[in-house]
Amino acid sequence: MKVTKKISLLVATLLLGVGLSACGGLNNSSMSSATNNVTGEKNKKTTYQTTGSSSGQYAGVIKNGKYVVSKSRGLTADQNGNVNNTKSFETGLQDVSKEVFAPSKYVFQEGQYLSSDTVQSWLDRKSKKNPDGLNPKDNGSKDPDKRNPIYLQALEEQDYMQKSGNSLKLKGVTIGLAMNTVDYYQKKQYGAEYETKISDAEIKEQSTRIAKEVLQRLRKKDEFKNIPIVIAVYKQASNDSLTGRTFIRYSNNQGNQLASWKNLDYKNVVYPIGDNESTPNSNDSTAFDNFKTQVESFFPNLSGITAKARYKGDSMQGMSVTITTQFYSETEINSFTQFVSTQAEKYLPSGVNIDITIRSSDDVQSFLSRSSKDKTFSSHVFTSY
Repeated sequence: MKVTKKISLLVATLLLGVGLSACGGLNNSSMSSATNNVTGEKNKKTTYQTTGSSSGQYAGVIKNGKYVVSKSRGLTADQNGNVNNTKSFETGLQDVSKEVFAPSKYVFQEGQYLSSDTVQSWLDRKSKKNPDGLNPKDNGSKDPDKRNPIYLQALEEQDYMQKSGNSLKLKGVTIGLAMNTVDYYQKKQYGAEYETKISDAEIKEQSTRIAKEVLQRLRKKDEFKNIPIVIAVYKQASNDSLTGRTFIRYSNNQGNQLASWKNLDYKNVVYPIGDNESTPNSNDSTAFDNFKTQVESFFPNLSGITAKARYKGDSMQGMSVTITTQFYSETEINSFTQFVSTQAEKYLPSGVNIDITIRSSDDVQSFLSRSSKDKTFSSHVFTSY
């Protein structure tokens, strides 16, 4: 019996240690907090943890054991026909935030202070029923050159927190304004689709008008009165574009008046380059073409090899490659994945993050990845179990 009791005690001690280690894994960041103020009910406390941060990335907020999701994510002025815009808008907004809120000092929280109803009313047209609309009134015209287009397509809030005692406090916010380059509309319900093109000059003019109004509205809220408010302008891609577009400028606002704009030199490029397209760096185009030629020459049963790359100035920040195959044997996929890895290391640009997805028309077959600090690719082949 004594032996049984000792074993039971040892098992219990080990289980407790494992449980504490698991909890500690979430609280790896120096920005994580333990217990917040009492919520009003006795013995009921709000607890905060963080997801943990990786190289150059923000840790996220976990509140009472659950990740804090956005209150207004994904809202648009109308139907967004290009999903690439949504992805580029969200990830690009964090990149802009890094210019002001360093990931080593701030914790990222999905927008919590602008409700979905508030954001939707701001995205809608201004009218008697909706005086808060940031898009202009409908003037009734159906002429592409005379009608008032929808300028602001989407608005997103991102919160940046810092530890304050045993809680996380809001210390900065970034607001993204997604501006249309083309406004799509119908002259009658279920009718043909028409376009109103919006010039760069109009985008700058309208985004300045909207940014000033948004800043004034935010400063009226207690949460935003005394913190930096970054407002960033994203230029939407047209619905037929193979990529999203990029942020073109931002304003870091400490007071009630809109501060000067700081221009951003980002660009998204699709490889292989089209006849009427250009790339910030011709060496990257040559490197991709060589990689594509080598892979296709050894494995002819391919439907296509394309890539999307992001640039800051003429320097590539990252590349995502997609290879579509016409074979399904697991042995073929294994061999192909190994060959792609060697050719990618040989030809594709070094010193940047690169992801390679190998897929059939139905699903993903394997995935390769290399960080900017690594020389070799790690890979995984998806099996049937």
